[in-house]
Amino acid sequence: MTTSPATDPSSGSQDGSAHDVNLSVVDLYTIGIGPSSSHTVGPMRAGYRFCLELEARNLLPQTGSIVVDLYGSLALTGKGHATDTAVIMGLNGKRPRNIDPDDIKPTMAAIDETNLLQLYGEYPVSFNRETNLVFHFTETLPQHPNGMRITAFDRDGLKLHEQEYFSVGGGFIVSGDDRGAEYSGDNITLPFPFSSADELMAICKREGKSIAEIMMANEQSWRSPEETIEFVDRVHKAMMDCIDRGCKTDGILPGGLNVKRRASKLYNELLDKPEAGLRDPLTVIDWVNLYALAVNEENAAGSRVVTAPTNGAAGVIPAVLRYYERFNSNPTQHKIREFLLTAAAIGSIYKKRASISAAEVGCQGEVGVACSMAAGALCAVLGGTPEQVENAAEIGMEHNLGLTCDPIGGLVQVPCIERNTMGAVKAINAARLALRGDGQHTVSLDKVIETMRQTGLDMQSKYKETSQGGLAVNVNVVEC
Repeated sequence: MTTSPATDPSSGSQDGSAHDVNLSVVDLYTIGIGPSSSHTVGPMRAGYRFCLELEARNLLPQTGSIVVDLYGSLALTGKGHATDTAVIMGLNGKRPRNIDPDDIKPTMAAIDETNLLQLYGEYPVSFNRETNLVFHFTETLPQHPNGMRITAFDRDGLKLHEQEYFSVGGGFIVSGDDRGAEYSGDNITLPFPFSSADELMAICKREGKSIAEIMMANEQSWRSPEETIEFVDRVHKAMMDCIDRGCKTDGILPGGLNVKRRASKLYNELLDKPEAGLRDPLTVIDWVNLYALAVNEENAAGSRVVTAPTNGAAGVIPAVLRYYERFNSNPTQHKIREFLLTAAAIGSIYKKRASISAAEVGCQGEVGVACSMAAGALCAVLGGTPEQVENAAEIGMEHNLGLTCDPIGGLVQVPCIERNTMGAVKAINAARLALRGDGQHTVSLDKVIETMRQTGLDMQSKYKETSQGGLAVNVNVVEC
């Protein structure tokens, strides 16, 4: 399987153009649905974007049928990640940010019954899932391991339009013709542009501002401060709502592994025996584990989650943020915003210089990046200097280097759910270690990001979200 993250402008890399991409906080957090940002959110966006391309060419009324071809990781783990459903819903005119998860099953049932897809929500076209959606398990498009091709035909079977899309992590998609990802700031000039941690540290020192303040100042190039605050608050609410839902929901997760939800049982145990915390100071870890479990069980169930920066790692940042709110004094809304803005700034550097796609670099690009983001953000709201924040973020990734992505059954369940608990706890420890120091350290954040990128290039494809290695082949599905 051939990948080319070193030349893909959206994946981060050593290509200078990738470093210059402007990323906003809205690019790092997406309120969408599970179970995967690369395999669910991205393909849904691709399907919707294909509709927009047909509309721009006045081809929607002429379209008689649609064919979707999935390649690489999108094919190998597509069923478990609901990639097929996602791209169909996108072609049906749905978007991750506004789709109702409860509408998916009846919509798919109607499509299967009639063999008709409502293209862009209003144009009926021929679509049979068995023949019009093809999984190419042994083929990979050269540009990226998460590749797909969508083709529109007229009623006589003549090709009208064809486009390739690549889901490059965090729900970002890149099209085959313009090679442009769905960034919001291609033509934006920022007051404080940065493409590395070293540049960010220099700006903070020169301006006498925190990382969150620099990020907030840059956000004003896109929108008013009030609009940014409204978005960040909405992200925070969605994260906390997701934790609360997960703490109260029982049952078996879909997909065939028969994985039991554990969050609600743990939640009730912690509530029933609050005195345990007096005897065992490590009970706080149980609460952090609970928060991460709750989010990722919701993600695995296809419910509404926040991509932060991916769905596979969606539990880390909310868990650490809830920990801050519940176990630290005076957590204000201002501090919560500072947490999320700081995390976004750190995540943007990873996105520019490396990757947040498990299909490119393994789970170090998902849980590892989320751990790094959460560690730096927690350090910031606990009073850390920009240098200590950078140190915390570096520690968070340094000890996730080489983390593979080997989901059993191609589902975002085992080991993904528990891995989020480990990422959250590790982030808290990284922040505490950094706060005990003075910000001076041997390995810089930029060095660890570059090391993560190189490690991803060296990693065999079977460990990069293909379910062809690791736990995915050494654990029998029936054992789960």
